[in-house]
Amino acid sequence: MKTQIAYHIPMPKRKYELPETKEPFRDRLIRFRKTAGLSQKEFAQNVGISPRMAAYYETETQHPPTHLLAVFAKVLGVSTDQLLGLEKVTNKNRPRDTSLWRRFTQVEKLSLKERKKIVDLLDAFLGKNKE
Repeated sequence: MKTQIAYHIPMPKRKYELPETKEPFRDRLIRFRKTAGLSQKEFAQNVGISPRMAAYYETETQHPPTHLLAVFAKVLGVSTDQLLGLEKVTNKNRPRDTSLWRRFTQVEKLSLKERKKIVDLLDAFLGKNKE
C-alpha cells in the first residue's frame, strides 16, 4: 500500500486597501435614513426589524449587520458601497425624501381643482422662502 504525503502550501494572502472614511457606519446610516425622510420606527418597519434594533445599529455598533446590508441599502435608496462609505453619494445618485415623494404621488390622484389649490399653496410658500 502506497502512502500519500500531503503537503500544505499556504496561499498568498491578498491585501485589499479600503478607502479610509472618517464618517462611521452609524452616522452614514442616520444621514441616509433622514435624507430618505424616514423615522427610526418607519425605517425599522421597512427593513423588518424592531425599532430597538434600528436604534442599536445607529448608536451602539460601528459595524454594519452584513445579513441586512442589502435590505438597508434598498430601503434607503442607496447602494451598499455608498452605505459602507466605499463610494461617495453625488447629487446624481442622492437618495430622495421618500415621505415627500409619497405625498406627491397622492396629490397626483386628486382632482384638477384640488391639485391647483395645492400648487398655488406651494408656489406661495416657495416664493415666501425665496426672499
